[in-house]
Amino acid sequence: MTARPPGRQAERELLEHYPLVAGMDEVGRGALAGPVSVGVAVVDAGTGRIPAGLRDSKLLRPAARERLQAPIRRWAVASAVGHASPAEIDRVGIIAALRLAGTRALAALAEAGCAPGVVLLDGSHDWLTTPPHLPQPERGTPPVRTQVKADLRCAVVAAASVLAKCERDAMLVDAHESFPVYGWAGNKGYSAPDHLDALAEHGACPMHRRSWSLPTGPRPVAAELPFDELEPEAPVDPGVEGTSGPVRHAEEGMMER
Repeated sequence: MTARPPGRQAERELLEHYPLVAGMDEVGRGALAGPVSVGVAVVDAGTGRIPAGLRDSKLLRPAARERLQAPIRRWAVASAVGHASPAEIDRVGIIAALRLAGTRALAALAEAGCAPGVVLLDGSHDWLTTPPHLPQPERGTPPVRTQVKADLRCAVVAAASVLAKCERDAMLVDAHESFPVYGWAGNKGYSAPDHLDALAEHGACPMHRRSWSLPTGPRPVAAELPFDELEPEAPVDPGVEGTSGPVRHAEEGMMER
């Protein structure tokens, strides 16, 4: 059965109260290697027709995701992707790393002059808002609304998932050149059999999440790190380091059919 395309009911309801609504989704949470990445897309009341073929990134073939990137960026008022490195995941844990990547994506929007009034987040758990007992970021986080299966049901969240998936996949394909034994061009850092076999034979490398239970062999693989942000010193108040460049399209609301 073909999945129904995502709609705009949830974001339209939020647009009755907020001029800008952001959809946010993460990719790479369950991977053994590479960053965790968070995409964000923003819409307003004037945002046009949903890009043809838009679905949750998990339902799309790689070529279809790639084709959707440009239409999504034209459709959205603004968009960005933030990342947290494997070293940061090891240092602070996956939930705090998700928060770090998400706040980096929001910071990139802010640098482009876009401040959404609310964030629609996929799932039932608000991992974006900093708990009150922890140091608060200098830039306040917008209020968050969670919705289960928002990546399937809400166009703005599906758009964010596609952008995050494409950018993270590209990073793992690039990293494959430095660490080819793990097969990241195909498995994108997840626990596919070829990745697990390579870990057992060769051990982990700097792109692996070493705090996780990895089936590693006796010796680590050393190579030059493929991208600079693998070992950043993450501040409590994250700035824009570790994000993709912000993209703002305030005057391109309509889709070409």
